[in-house]
This record gives sequence, structure tokens and C-alpha cells, in this order.
Amino acid sequence: MKTFLSIGSGPGIGIATAERFAKEGFRVVLTSRDVAKLGERVAELKDKGYIVAAKSADAGDLASISALIKETESEFGSVDVLHFNSASMHSATIETQQAETFVPDLTINIGAALVAVQDVSRGMLKRGEGSILLTGGIFGVTPHPDYLSLSIGKAGMRALTLGTFDNFRDRGVHIATVTVGALIAAGSAEATAIAEAFWNLHAQPKDSWAVEVNYPA
Repeated sequence: MKTFLSIGSGPGIGIATAERFAKEGFRVVLTSRDVAKLGERVAELKDKGYIVAAKSADAGDLASISALIKETESEFGSVDVLHFNSASMHSATIETQQAETFVPDLTINIGAALVAVQDVSRGMLKRGEGSILLTGGIFGVTPHPDYLSLSIGKAGMRALTLGTFDNFRDRGVHIATVTVGALIAAGSAEATAIAEAFWNLHAQPKDSWAVEVNYPA
């Protein structure tokens, strides 16, 4: 059974994407800083007949992300699809952003994504297959002055994806991002549509792999 690892399994895009892959027969691994908060989501997916596991991970602690991937690979053999969906939604302008919050914001918004991609890609590149999917945001293309650290983080995530795409594609690994340009509520049609966009990226034949899709189109 193939394994889908979700880093940032929130009630919107995170859980919707995990369920979309579960429908295709994937074992899904949900993560949160507080595993107890995942209980209801795990139960809902299990009630639908899906294979689900829950693990602790903190995107603000890079060692935690590395440990998560190592533990998941040790338990299930490999991570076939990684979905990185964590973000710090800290609202601050250039005048109000403090260094004490800026660095932790960047650790979550781009540092954890970098470490997750580095660690999970090692096994994927050895096998010559795998998908790495990252939740991007329109602030990475059009920065918002009131969400400075999030804008910088999403721009970094987009650069990470675009800058890695060709190298990984040539070695059988598909890295891609969905750039989200809307506020997504839990359980919404929009969350389901974004989950479908992630599935479509994973399911693309290699000769037509895309590096980025936008939602809304």
C-alpha cells in the first residue's frame, strides 16, 4: 500500500487532500503538533473505510520534521506522496514585524518545507518515483503588506518548487505546488477542489507534469 504523508493536516485543505488520496487506496498519515486534535479527523476517515495513522510533528521545529519522515519511512517502508500544508498566518507589516516572530514564521513557512523536501526526496530519488506537493499562496506572487512573513515564506516555497522541478523530474520525482488565491474554509467546496487539483498533479503522466497550478484558475 502506498503512503501519503500530510504535514499540516488542518480541517481545510490538509484533511480534504488526505481524503482525496485515501479514496485512491493510499494509507494517509495525518500530523499535528497536538495529536489529540486529530482524533476526530482520524475517526471520520476510518469510519469511511480508509487506512489512517496520526503522528506528532511541529513545523516550527525542523528536527521534528526530519524525525517524522524517518519514523514514517521506518514504519511504512516509504513515503510515496508528501503534502506540505503548514503555514504561520501571522499578521504583521514591515513596521510591526519583530525579529523574534519573523524567524519562527519563516521556519514554519519555508524552513520546514525545505527540510521536508530534502528528507523525503532522498528515498524518492533512489526509487525514481514519488510526488512532493506543496500548498502555495497568492501572497507568494503578489505580496500582502499586512502579511509580510507569510508572503516571503510563500514566495520562498514557490521558488523552492520551481527551482527544483527540472532536476527532480529528470530523476522521476514530481514536485509541484497549488497556488491558492482564496480563503479556504473547513469542509468547503473550495477545499475539495484544491484537493482535486493536488490529485490531478500527482496523477499526471510524466511527459505532461506541471510545476504549478492556480486556484481559482
